[in-house]
Amino acid sequence: MEQKEERIGMTVKKSEDFNEWYNQVVLKADMIDYSSVSGCIIFKPNSYAIWEKIQKIFDGKIKSSGHKNCYFPMFIPESLLRKEAEHVEGFSPEVAWVTKAGDTELSEKLAIRPTSETVMYESYSKWIRSWRDLPLLLNQWNSVVRWEFKHAKPFLRTREFLWQEGHTAHATKEEAEREVMQQLFEYVDLIENYMAIPVIAGKKTEKEKFAGAEYTTTVEAFMPDGKALQMGTSHLLGQNFAKVFGIKFLDKDEKEKHVWQTSWGLSTRTIGAVVMMHGDDRGLVMPPRIASVQIIVVPIVFKENKDKVIARAKEVMKILKAKNYAAELDDRDSYTPGWKFNEWELKGVPLRIEIGPRDVEAEQVVFVRRDTNEKLTIKAKEIDKKAEEILNNIQDSLLKKAREQLKKGVEEVHNFNDFLKAIKGKKLAKAMFCGQTECEDAIKDKSEGATCRCIPFEQKPAKGKCVQCGKEAKFWAMFGKGY
Repeated sequence: MEQKEERIGMTVKKSEDFNEWYNQVVLKADMIDYSSVSGCIIFKPNSYAIWEKIQKIFDGKIKSSGHKNCYFPMFIPESLLRKEAEHVEGFSPEVAWVTKAGDTELSEKLAIRPTSETVMYESYSKWIRSWRDLPLLLNQWNSVVRWEFKHAKPFLRTREFLWQEGHTAHATKEEAEREVMQQLFEYVDLIENYMAIPVIAGKKTEKEKFAGAEYTTTVEAFMPDGKALQMGTSHLLGQNFAKVFGIKFLDKDEKEKHVWQTSWGLSTRTIGAVVMMHGDDRGLVMPPRIASVQIIVVPIVFKENKDKVIARAKEVMKILKAKNYAAELDDRDSYTPGWKFNEWELKGVPLRIEIGPRDVEAEQVVFVRRDTNEKLTIKAKEIDKKAEEILNNIQDSLLKKAREQLKKGVEEVHNFNDFLKAIKGKKLAKAMFCGQTECEDAIKDKSEGATCRCIPFEQKPAKGKCVQCGKEAKFWAMFGKGY
């Protein structure tokens, strides 16, 4: 048993080697495996179940506002992908192509979907004829392929990943802009109130916006290693694609007009964010609202009282299941309770319930919180009430702790020396900025890779000079190194 415990346990501290710690967590918590395709991972049930929870929450959100799911082909003809010049230029280096079927050369190369704008909008041009066809509110859950050549990192940077991509068409710019903001703040709610990760909502610069968009809005998180992580984006595509693909409608005034479009997406990189944000030296720590297993019940048995303890554990499971908790009973004979404790801690289950022979006699159980390791003795009749109370407290505590980390991780700077110190100190630098792409490029070069993460929506007057070039500042912007 001791050998097994050694095998599954963490061997590095989060504070000492963040990268190795992360790689150990995703492997030892049984979240992923590496595949024989370089840069691609296998989502094992422990991680895919988290994605299913995220899907269920967000799918409910968008359906309640009238969006419907669909599915388009993953193959995009080269001629279609090349229709919008700025768009294809942005994706060209990452596109994977199919050139043969069996031994037959294809008459036209097919791109494996890097994103679906072009393949969807060809159909939109056929489907939309009148103002009565608008708004068109579609979403698809799928995988995309972007043939990155950077070092792969599970969930955060892989050549194939899972996501949702919403694509909507509207009669007016005002309607489209409302859609952009509505979806962005649905992401804020999802990420903050379910994943317990605080975010900064804002707008991307011209340099960082989505290829082919009029503008891009984003939600950015700050990870414990000092890097920023883009968690989700929502784009106003304007009429760029509508003009290229001929997506027109006859309006109420009998005039033909181009539609206004949006697209928005959130991917499985959010799983990586949860690992990095909440995990500790014992492994994964899951926020209860997205945990595939919220409560694990572990009976502590001896030969003479095994039946009584197991019977009580099953009674506890009935109570939990009746209240719709995602609970499991670990009554495996082949492992010691201590080994089970380590395993479920490693997998991040928010709450453990221990039941031993003394607990059966005293009509009680022991609750153990994953986030603090605190032990609480709970009367049997209060199990369901206390479980709800503690799970809610864990959820709130994780968000509070992450908010404190974000607050400490942002440094307001007023000159370039302090800017560089903040970046070198693994912080986000909040600085006045002129907004010019040339200046943004210079900042990236001088700071060894820091980029403008966003122009936050929450702004105070930018009365002063740009932190880098000294020209008149237009706004405050958030800079940092990212994934």
